Amino acid sequence: MVPQMNQPTFWILTVLVGRRRHGYEIMRETMTASGDRVLLKPTTLYAALERLERNNLIATDGEEIVNGRARRYYRILDEGTALLTAEVELLERSSKAARSRLTTVRSTSVLTRPAVA
Repeated sequence: MVPQMNQPTFWILTVLVGRRRHGYEIMRETMTASGDRVLLKPTTLYAALERLERNNLIATDGEEIVNGRARRYYRILDEGTALLTAEVELLERSSKAARSRLTTVRSTSVLTRPAVA
């Protein structure tokens, strides 16, 4: 069984799917993709990127200098894609189970709700 990943890891891997991105872009895209629910501060982001790279889930994919500042790019690796896929499947199964129970409770509570006078 794959352990559930934390929100920053989930969103970092999600925004890296499809193309490489630099740190600031990862922070911005994470906030956008999460509907402004996940705001990564630079220290959190770079600690997470180092950990993900150490665990062979992402890799550095070049650097460039923009306006005198180094910009390092990252890309997701096959292991990162596999882990994200497993997490998405887990979330989908969990969501389906919760939705099923909520639907059952709602339909039962509608049937058993006392009449309003």
